[in-house]
Amino acid sequence: MRLKDVKVLTVVDDEFEDLELWYPIYRLREEGAICHVAGKEADHTYTGKYGVPVKSDYSFEQIEISEYDGILVPGGWAPDKLRRYDEVLDMVTFMEEKKRPIGQICHAGWVLISADILRGKQVTSTPGIKHDMMNAGAEWHNEGVVVDGHLISSRRPPDLPAYAKAFADALADSE
Repeated sequence: MRLKDVKVLTVVDDEFEDLELWYPIYRLREEGAICHVAGKEADHTYTGKYGVPVKSDYSFEQIEISEYDGILVPGGWAPDKLRRYDEVLDMVTFMEEKKRPIGQICHAGWVLISADILRGKQVTSTPGIKHDMMNAGAEWHNEGVVVDGHLISSRRPPDLPAYAKAFADALADSE
């Protein structure tokens, strides 16, 4: 398994997009990655837009982000909440500074905008936040997945196969 012992953190809050959280986690676990979920509270059940739950392993405060090889930010409406937590923004900024894989899909771009890491980046997102991404200094593309170095972005659930593969590839290449 090419991602054996690779650690990935997914950040979560209520109303995450169910598939955009679970599909990448399962895909990475299939390759041997260790995937943890962090929310504002540890051991708390967060509910997706369509009712699928996820239980957080840790709270944001418990995370030592330097122990992780990559971070995933699922879409849905959760990113509008996640971008308000300094701990989340600090985690994304750390990953940016260390050039470790950052995965964002759909509305997750809002978190990267608030972390102020998109200037000069090639990205995609749900078209609904296209102008937000561009106003943050990114060059937006209407493609299923866009890879700009360690930043992997995607539009929406139909693009999940390409997105999850690209993120797994980035983790494997960063080893």
